[in-house]
Amino acid sequence: MRNDGRLTTRKRTTFPKVSAWNRPGFLLWHAVLRWQRAAAAALAPTGLTHTQFRMLTSVVWLQEHDRADPSQREVADHTGADVMVTSQVLRTLERAGYVERVGDEHDARVRRLRATAAGRRMALRAIALIEGVDDEFFGTDELRGTSITVLRDLAGRNAEGEIVDGRWPRSS
Repeated sequence: MRNDGRLTTRKRTTFPKVSAWNRPGFLLWHAVLRWQRAAAAALAPTGLTHTQFRMLTSVVWLQEHDRADPSQREVADHTGADVMVTSQVLRTLERAGYVERVGDEHDARVRRLRATAAGRRMALRAIALIEGVDDEFFGTDELRGTSITVLRDLAGRNAEGEIVDGRWPRSS
């Protein structure tokens, strides 16, 4: 990273001799794909996709921890999803009877989200399934703790999900 905030690029004149399997980004991508396949298989009996799972459980989490019905924007920010994708997925969850979208009493442009009783039950069921995937995927408590620390650092977030990004982009 240069002082002006732009990334520097390496100039290559030959193809790398080192396998991509020795590059962290390539490995991270394949680890994510492997975890996603396991998560999709675990969620299959619920009929939820992983994206629907993230949105539904985020609505419930935000309701319970922020003590208010979250907006679609807050759910998008919490899940790291695009606002338009969030809207489409929440519409699907609404049709399934898992969430209700209601107008905000102070701003007509804002849609607030409320998990239904069926949505809360589904969220709890799906969380248990994903926790099982995590237990199998990340193994021992020691490995899990190390993984969480590394992943939180790479994500630039703290345990509450707040941005604490000092890593990327790195300054020189």
